Amino acid sequence: MANVAVVGTQWGDEGKGRFVDFLATGADVVVRYQGGNNAGHTVEIGSEQYKLHLVPSGIFNPRTLSILAHGTVIDPVSLAAEMDELAGRGLDMSGLRVSLRAQVVLPHHRALDALGEAARGDADIGTTRRGIGPAYMDKAERSGIRICDLIDDTVFESKLRRVMDEKNRIITRVYDGEPLAVEPILDEYRACAQRIRPYVTDTIWLLHERIEAGDNVLFEGAQGTLLDLDVGTYPYVTSSHPIAGGVCVGAGVGPAAIHSVAGVVKAYTTRVGKGPFVTELLDETGQWIREKGHEYGATTGRPRRCGWLDAVILRFAARVNGLTHLAVSRMDTLGGIDRVKICTGYRRGGVVTDRFPARWEELGQYEPVYEELPGWTDQISDVTRYDELPEAARLYLERIEELTGVPVAMIGVGARRDQAVVRCDLYR
Repeated sequence: MANVAVVGTQWGDEGKGRFVDFLATGADVVVRYQGGNNAGHTVEIGSEQYKLHLVPSGIFNPRTLSILAHGTVIDPVSLAAEMDELAGRGLDMSGLRVSLRAQVVLPHHRALDALGEAARGDADIGTTRRGIGPAYMDKAERSGIRICDLIDDTVFESKLRRVMDEKNRIITRVYDGEPLAVEPILDEYRACAQRIRPYVTDTIWLLHERIEAGDNVLFEGAQGTLLDLDVGTYPYVTSSHPIAGGVCVGAGVGPAAIHSVAGVVKAYTTRVGKGPFVTELLDETGQWIREKGHEYGATTGRPRRCGWLDAVILRFAARVNGLTHLAVSRMDTLGGIDRVKICTGYRRGGVVTDRFPARWEELGQYEPVYEELPGWTDQISDVTRYDELPEAARLYLERIEELTGVPVAMIGVGARRDQAVVRCDLYR
């Protein structure tokens, strides 16, 4: 029995979905512990491609239990649509479980998200406008509606009417927006409640029963370390905790229940939205990486900003997550470049540091200190063993290990489930 947490080590979009899907084949339980449908995992199995936004990646394994834990915020409309789409493609949804304690994303959350971003003008944060931030705000304010409320029709109507009175005052008086009618929301969400009710349970008890039974449990994070509400590039962050510590709060387990933490890192660095990005490439190389790596958001379709690998970020992520292993994705994307670079430090005013700063304004004042290494061929998608990788690719991976102090356990050489080089079994 082993419990493994998979986290992103950059700004999200590291390719966690493909590794979570791979690891889910050996898991009895997969738990999504934070975030909402503002994130997306793209999974390729054979010739089929799936884009998940809420449903855990374990859903592709019929024997695996897939849990949406209480640390998530759930848009029932989005969840019901995703379930229907996956079921329509032949997937068995009977293994899905939804926490009674998870918060519900409602139309006023989406409205306030969009109005708030518009009001910020050029100072907007760059949210997906899916209502995730306002839903977490209500959770912290203790005015949120939970899944246990949603599936109780009387309780849901009472709480919704009370909440909407307040939210409509904010929408109309603060933002000069149009008020939302309660009745259509009640009708839509009642239908969604009917759809998801059979899957709702107390996931804390369920999860602990499965852990005590000796099951392998995989904890699946969304977004990445630098989008964490506390340790990320605030305020350009998400509203939850994608780091390994978020597993304990969001899933309801103690730290001792996590046996290993795998940090997923892209072989280069990408970022979506605003905020400083030290290694960003604004030239043809950056555009080449974007197009070759299909660097467009799975949820929003937004083009991702691309740059060289930033080891300052990785060292920071290794510490705050307690990483035991690394999983490096998109090695095939960098293939074909004559020389590749890794940022080993930040320079400002002649002073070099390897510490990631707390203030985003300070981050924007740094320039990268690069180490250059030889490139490798892009013909590596059929490689299945580490010693079959080109020497230059192995040198690149070994340098990552040296800079972070964390061993590389898995390497992605393509998008499909079977295009991975595995150096150790994380469940042992």
